[in-house]
Amino acid sequence: MQNDRAEVSVWTWCSKWLSQYGLFILLMLLLLAIWETIVRMGWVPSFIIPAPTAIAGSLVEHRRLLLTIHLPATFMEVAVGFGLSIVTGIMLATGMHMNRSIEKALYPFIVISQTIPLIALSPVFILWFGYTLWSKVAVVFLIAFFPIVVSTYDGLRQGDPEQRELLLTMGASKWDIFRKLQVPLALPSFFSGLKMSVVYCVVGATIGEWLGGSKGLGYFSRRMSSNMNTDAMFAAIVLLSLLGIILFALIAWLEKRFSIRRHGEKK
Repeated sequence: MQNDRAEVSVWTWCSKWLSQYGLFILLMLLLLAIWETIVRMGWVPSFIIPAPTAIAGSLVEHRRLLLTIHLPATFMEVAVGFGLSIVTGIMLATGMHMNRSIEKALYPFIVISQTIPLIALSPVFILWFGYTLWSKVAVVFLIAFFPIVVSTYDGLRQGDPEQRELLLTMGASKWDIFRKLQVPLALPSFFSGLKMSVVYCVVGATIGEWLGGSKGLGYFSRRMSSNMNTDAMFAAIVLLSLLGIILFALIAWLEKRFSIRRHGEKK
């Protein structure tokens, strides 16, 4: 009986998953088949764009180097930079929301920080931190904290004035209004910022490794590019893409869990 229920549950999950992503999978398989055919027919040189099967073969060939050295290095840079971005982003957004003077003083600097090209700043970070983890974390942080700050700040400002007035008439303090009204309403915007930020983290780590790294997927990709080993270069790109997708999906899952828990508490 329990086995039957488990099979029904798995079948239901698979059906739901296929109904949501089935068209994407079919389109992806079609594009990969076209890509493979174009390269096999010689219409595009393989040293410019390798075939998907060649990329897969390179992933298998370099799996030990990629999965035990370069992927963990990139993930560490992403994790540390993302964590710092979350803490800093929440603090800045909360401070600007609570105090208008802080917003007037800091918001322009936050915007200006995004107008400076990262490629220009990376050598500066290398000068400050050397060829260490922190030079890459600095790039990740600079590119990743902005979406969290802006989305969280905008979310905190979305509080319903009528609900706020109601809580005030009931004797709620400013902290009570912030905790019970504004924070729950800001969660969707906050998670949207997290999903954008975590993808930017992968981009930032790659840029940092390209310009001054000794390990990581970005460094491996640059080294293979200079050796004209496009199969291995694309293999690293595939892993970077998968890393971004997995992290995005993890944030989306956390958002769904928070939403379910929040609705459960309301009931």
